[in-house]
Amino acid sequence: MSDSACPVEILLVEDNPDDIELTLRALQTKNITNRIHVVRDGEEALEYVFCEKRYAGRDIHHPPKVILLDLKLPKVDGLTVLRHIKGDARTKAIPVVILTSSEEERDVINTYNCGANSYLVKPIEFEQFINAISSLELYWLILNTPPPEGAFNGQ
Repeated sequence: MSDSACPVEILLVEDNPDDIELTLRALQTKNITNRIHVVRDGEEALEYVFCEKRYAGRDIHHPPKVILLDLKLPKVDGLTVLRHIKGDARTKAIPVVILTSSEEERDVINTYNCGANSYLVKPIEFEQFINAISSLELYWLILNTPPPEGAFNGQ
């Protein structure tokens, strides 16, 4: 989980305990363990990203470097979460990777139309999943150059 002294690098939004464990194991296999925060529904994800309610003490100017977002979530679905994140100038630059079991073409189209940065279908084989997570980590946490802070809110 996250270290309160360090900004979160990965926000994992997932309600399935088995998928949470699998994702955390894959990240741990690649030595990415100290800056991950897990939320288990869409409502909590929005509270975290927008620093509201139970996360009111968080600083919105220190967002996660990437959000791994499942589509099928309780309370608020992943597509709605994505729309809120990409619809707000303070958060729209945060890369959002859809990490889901859905291979439905309409889900892929809808998420990209709402601003998703990437769409990844969860592989069934653990080794494939580790490779997919490793690629995500390499690109979004190391290679990608994000826009400067404040680039989307007139600063």
